[in-house]
Amino acid sequence: MKNTIHQFIITLTVMFMINLASCSEAKNGSDKLVENETKDTYAGPVEKATFAGGCFWCIEAPFENVAGVVSVVSGYSGGKEKNPTYADVSAGKTSHKEAVQITYNPEVISYSEIVEIFWQQFDPTDAGGSFYDRGSQYESAIFFHNTTQKKVAEESKQKLDKSGIFQKPIVTPIVKYDTFYEAEAYHQDYYKKNPDEYYAYRKGSGRDAFIAEHWPSKLEDKYTRPSKSELKKTLDELQYAVTMNNETEISFSNLYNENKEKGIYVCIVSGAPLFSSADKYESYSGWPSFTKPIDARLIDKPTDEEYGMIRVEVRSKLGDSHLGHVFFDGPKPTNLRYCMNSAAMRFVAKENMEKEGYGQYVWLVD
Repeated sequence: MKNTIHQFIITLTVMFMINLASCSEAKNGSDKLVENETKDTYAGPVEKATFAGGCFWCIEAPFENVAGVVSVVSGYSGGKEKNPTYADVSAGKTSHKEAVQITYNPEVISYSEIVEIFWQQFDPTDAGGSFYDRGSQYESAIFFHNTTQKKVAEESKQKLDKSGIFQKPIVTPIVKYDTFYEAEAYHQDYYKKNPDEYYAYRKGSGRDAFIAEHWPSKLEDKYTRPSKSELKKTLDELQYAVTMNNETEISFSNLYNENKEKGIYVCIVSGAPLFSSADKYESYSGWPSFTKPIDARLIDKPTDEEYGMIRVEVRSKLGDSHLGHVFFDGPKPTNLRYCMNSAAMRFVAKENMEKEGYGQYVWLVD
């Protein structure tokens, strides 16, 4: 009898931990999660991504505050000369390009997400340079570090080419990474050290205008978070509990777990676009699961150390609301499972996206 009771307790404990790790914890209406403790660092493995997209100041800055990115360094890559200097590279005296190298934790953010941010920072149809910076030293390139990165970059490029976003074909080459040389110290974090010059350069070069013309911009102005008193009026009890109090809906008995329609999932609090149906898959966890978000810059990922575990919470940045967790047990190529609460999102069907103001994202659901 003693052994039987002991085994029963072990079984219950294992079942609880498995369910807890599946997304958050399954709960009934009276259970409540303690608010998550947040941190800005992520212990774990790191990988590198290397890109060229014209002036390295303008490629470095967009990645600096992306959750899962460990560091971003400006430098030179793609050439044969050893220890190049800015004076030589910028003058076209070497075969190097101005480049940026990103170190990231693949258990928190995928290379797919990083590539998709990169495409939105420059003109990939320009073969002769970048905006008013001309010459091979300012040409764009993706330097892949392994075969997975190569495949992801090629597939991403093909999809973007067919999207209709650009009138001309994408010419950014995808080439094998060789070496990277860190640029001089005064180039690192240039946007912080010299903000007036940095933003004047972005505007004067035409980069900002190009990005605004081709990509959704100023989303922080469009998708704002109402006050908690307003949310209590517009959200139902479960939606408020999940988004504001970090609670978790019941697995399998939720709105979008089995939804197979084409469309996007937006933040129930702010309306910001979060996930595409094209990236949704059956994880058998009981909650809607995705391989990646629409834009990693719209997601926050604080660490969650409740229950003696270290998990990565997923929050809507513009809604400042709880969505779920991300786990490193998903399908390739991202290997990530964004395990979300249906109650934290609203689904917009493809046929309604244009009239609801999400027309720029239609290409992502096909």
